[in-house]
Amino acid sequence: MQQTTLFTRLNTIADTLFDTLVGKEPPLTKARPAKAPVVQHNRPERKEYFYYTRLIDNDTLEIVGHLTDISIGGFKLDSQVPIPINKDIRFLMNLTSEVADKPFMIFAARSKWCKVDPIDPYVYNIGFQLLRISSDDLEIFSRMIKKYGREPERRNIDLRRSNKW
Repeated sequence: MQQTTLFTRLNTIADTLFDTLVGKEPPLTKARPAKAPVVQHNRPERKEYFYYTRLIDNDTLEIVGHLTDISIGGFKLDSQVPIPINKDIRFLMNLTSEVADKPFMIFAARSKWCKVDPIDPYVYNIGFQLLRISSDDLEIFSRMIKKYGREPERRNIDLRRSNKW
């Protein structure tokens, strides 16, 4: 195998030298594809949201889900029903006196993705991007992140070895 490889390489070099002497251009070789550049997302930093907060559809007054993840540009919620991607919803969120001096706020958000929860197959995780929110409500949103948000834990759980199952 090694001798065949050496012989093939010598033939390639000899052919290239001969083509150069005669005036022919050597055949084009395939260039290796460059590595894909690392993409930096400009998305705001997300935090886990540990205070149970329900989000209600303002038009139907039905519960859509509850917050599980939050950032200044959007949020993730857990829901019992899937929501189509790119659906705009006007949410009604009840507020606590610890973060606001009003009982609720209304804002619009667009669903960006929807997947089945990896642990509970009867729950859907849905990502939303904030569309329309007043500056006062955005300040409240920011206070909620500071008060109830926490850095996500980076733990790998092996469910095969868990005694909880």
